[in-house]
Amino acid sequence: MRNTTRDKVLQEIKVDQPTQLLDFLVQKEVRKSRNAVKSLLAHKQIKVNGKLITQFDFELKAKDKVSVMKYDQSRKEKRLKGLKIVFEDDDLLVIEKEAGFLSVATDKEKSRTVYNSLNEYVKKKDKKARVYVLHRLDREVSGLMIFAKDMELQDIFQKNWDNLVPKYSYMAIVEGRPNPKNGTVTSWLTENKNFVMMSSLIDNGGLKSVTHYKTQKSKGGYSLLDFDLETRRKNQVRVHMQQIGHPIVGDKKYGASNNPIKRIALHAGGLILKHPRTGELLEFKAGIPKAMQILISETQKERKDKPEKEESI
Repeated sequence: MRNTTRDKVLQEIKVDQPTQLLDFLVQKEVRKSRNAVKSLLAHKQIKVNGKLITQFDFELKAKDKVSVMKYDQSRKEKRLKGLKIVFEDDDLLVIEKEAGFLSVATDKEKSRTVYNSLNEYVKKKDKKARVYVLHRLDREVSGLMIFAKDMELQDIFQKNWDNLVPKYSYMAIVEGRPNPKNGTVTSWLTENKNFVMMSSLIDNGGLKSVTHYKTQKSKGGYSLLDFDLETRRKNQVRVHMQQIGHPIVGDKKYGASNNPIKRIALHAGGLILKHPRTGELLEFKAGIPKAMQILISETQKERKDKPEKEESI
C-alpha cells in the first residue's frame, strides 16, 4: 500500500505585501542560499494557497499562503529514462545521466537517449518546446550534463563554454595505484579511422591535452582519482589514464583488463555554471555512484579493525 502521508508542510508563511515568489522565499530565508531556494522550486516543493508552483517570478498577493513541502513532489511524476533532473529554469536543464544511456541518438540507437527523454519531458508542458545539446557523455559514463531550452543559448554556450562553465570535473576508479599519487599528464591527441583517440608525447599536429589528477583513495587493486582538466578533448581522461598505465576500470577500449561493474568507472561529478541570462554562479555536485564506490569500499570487518580517523568516501 502506498504511503499517502509523505506530503507534509515543513513551513507555512503568510505574504504581507505583493512580491515575486523567488524574492519572497529568499527574503524569508527558507533555505541558506538562493540556489537552494531555486532547487525547492525546481523539485516542486513549493505551494501557494495549496497549489504547486515552480515559476520563479510567480506574482504573490497580500494574504497568500506559501508552503514549503517536505516531500519532493516531482517523485509523483513518471521517472525519466536514464536521468535525474538536478536543476531546471526557463533557460536550462542540468541533469545527472545514468551509465548505459546515450547522450544523443546514433544510427543504431534512436530512442534510448537522454536527449529523447528530455524532449518528451519538456513537450508535456509545451508541445513546441525542445532541448538543445551543449555537450555529451559517453554511453557507459555517468554524471552531470547541461541542456539549453533554446537555440540562442546553445550558440552562446558553444562560443563561450570556458567562461560559462569554469569547472567541469570528473572522478574515476582506475586499475592499480598511480605513482606519483598526484600528477599531470600532457600529450597530443589524434583520432584514427576506427574513432580511437591516439596519444603522442611529442607534438605531432594533434590537439594538445592536459589532465591533472589527484589520488583520493586506494583500496586493493583500485584507486579513486579526481581530475582537473586544463583542456577538454574527446576521451581525454580515458586516454591519459591508459598512457600512465592505470586505465579506468571497465574501459576495455583504452586498456582496462576487466569490467567488474559492467560500465566504465568514470563519473562527471562536479559542475560550476555561470548562468548566461542572470550571470549567477550555480554549483552542482553528483556523488560517486554505488557501482563505483563498491570497488574501493571496505568490508564491515575491515572498518572495525581500523581507527575512526581512517579516510572514507
